[in-house]
Formats: sequence, C-alpha cells, structure tokens
Amino acid sequence: MKLIVTGGAGFIGSNLVLHLHENYPDLQILNIDKLTYASDTGYLKSIKNSKRYHFSKIDLVDRKAVRDVVQRWQPDGVFHLAAESHVDNSIKGPEPFVLSNVVGTFNILEECRQLWHEQEGKTKSGNHLPKDSVKRFLHVSTDEVYGTLGDDGLFSEETPYAPNSPYSASKAGSDFLVRSYYHTYGMNVVITNCSNNYGPHQHDEKLIPTVIRHALSSEPIPVYGKGDNVRDWLFVTDHCEALTKVFFDGKDGEQYNIGGDNEWKNLDLVRQICDILNEEVGEGPDGDYKNLISFVTDRPGHDYRYAIDASKIKKKLKWKPSKDFKEMLRTTIQWYIERYKVKA
Repeated sequence: MKLIVTGGAGFIGSNLVLHLHENYPDLQILNIDKLTYASDTGYLKSIKNSKRYHFSKIDLVDRKAVRDVVQRWQPDGVFHLAAESHVDNSIKGPEPFVLSNVVGTFNILEECRQLWHEQEGKTKSGNHLPKDSVKRFLHVSTDEVYGTLGDDGLFSEETPYAPNSPYSASKAGSDFLVRSYYHTYGMNVVITNCSNNYGPHQHDEKLIPTVIRHALSSEPIPVYGKGDNVRDWLFVTDHCEALTKVFFDGKDGEQYNIGGDNEWKNLDLVRQICDILNEEVGEGPDGDYKNLISFVTDRPGHDYRYAIDASKIKKKLKWKPSKDFKEMLRTTIQWYIERYKVKA
C-alpha cells in the first residue's frame, strides 16, 4: 500500500511517519512537506535510508507540483496533516493560513479525487466514486474549530463550528471542504479533530517548549491573561495511534474527536513544568522556576476552554489514550532539557 503523509516533517507528522514505518512494514510512505520554519527532517534520520520511506519538498499551494507528485506516486491513501498552526502568527498575518490550510487542502484533495476516479472508474452519475472505494483521505484537524467552552461541557462531533481565530477559521474551512467531497463526490474521507498535543520534538513556539526554554534561560515565562484558559492535553504517540485506527478502521464520511481526557489550566500546567524543572535541573531563580512566571496581555479571541468528548472513537474503534500524563510530561521536559543544553 502506498501512502502520502503531508506535513510529515512537522511535530505530529514526523511522529506519525515513524509510527507508520515501525508498525506497518508493508507500507510505502511518501512524506511531502514544504519545509517551513516549523519543519525538522532531522527527527526522521533513523529512516532516512529506508527503502519504504521517501520524501518530496512540495508546497501544497502549488497545484501543478501537487498534481505531479500525486500522479507519480499513485497513492492508495493520504494522511493530510500539513497546515499552518500557530494561532498568534495567524493573528499577525492570516493570509498564509488561508493559503496553506484552505487552498493547500483543496489542491491535494482534488488531485486525489481525480486520480482515484481514473483508477476506479466513475459511477453513472459521472462524478461519484464507487461506494466501495478503498482509496481513503484522512484529514487531520483541531478542536479549535468548535470555538470555546465554559466551565462545563465537552466538544462532541455534533458540536456546531464556531472558530474564533484566523487559524481555526482556516481549519474549519478545510474541514468543510473535505466533508463536501464525501457528500458531493462519494470520496472516501474521514476527519479527525484533536486536542492539544505535547511531546518531544514539538516546535519551540508552542506552550510547553516555550515555558521550558524561557525557564532554562532565566527569562520571564509568559502566561496569557490570568492563566485560567483550559486545554486538554494528548501525548503525540497516542494521537498517532488514534489516526491509524481511524484511517484503517473508521467509517467513510465520519468525523472522530481525539482527546486525552486530561484538562489543565494553563497556569497550573506551567507551575507543574516549573516543579519538574526544579527537580531535574536544580531550583531556579530565588529557589524556584515559578518565580519567572509573568502574566502578559491576553491575545485577541483567546478561547477560554477546549475539552474533547472522545467517547465515539473509544466505543467505535476501541481506542483510548494510554500514556500517563505526569510521566510523559517529565519525559518531554527531559528531552527539551537536553535539546536546549545543546543549543546553549
């Protein structure tokens, strides 16, 4: 089976490529990534010379380049992760998010549809793929498309979309495009919406790496507002296992929420990171890294709370998060301690 993973040099994408390569020996994997600031092919060095792993540097906004690679590779399936993902950057400059997340998704989606039509033949309607099509397109999205929650409740697959940032709006747009290809063309698609991922190899701009980096540099640790915003945290390899479950076992046209059952207020998470740093590195400034916490002006449209109801994927596909949060948070912090020591 030949797969394309888009954005396979990013944080989640590279972990997914490694997971697929290790656990599915019959797969041929093509990683396509435009290698932005958030990409790092070094994390994939262990499979660089594998005959089952291939890489192409491509910007999904370039329709011709997408067409060429799809026609050349002839994929049986796609894990579509490529996206601009940093909310603050989307506020400063939304255009790249619309291009990458909406136009880029359309390009890879449409080129796959055309290829699979050619391979499997059209139905009498002239535009639908056969109902038993085995070609599958998995679109990876975010819980941020649902907007914000109060102190109670969870996002389910039936929660109406209400994106509040250019990033989440662009992801919502891409979700709707993928959904439309199922209903309009009969394309075999599945959509996943995940909560906040964490783990080794995440880009420096994200919350957990930012806290560790600032702490180790004895710089103020920025916390938006009062730090009351709540997020559900999911270890990246748990996410990868869920994605493969959905790809191989999910029902055509369905949407699956993937969460960690692991809510933390931002401030409480930052304090926990500081406590672990105190233990792992030695007590920080004035005896505690928590003394570096600095509250900064909240960003526009900052959603108060995200929390995932993952009961559907647990019940239908028998998946659940398996990693212990405190253990994996410490493992993650230890990884970044070594990373930033090297940088220093």
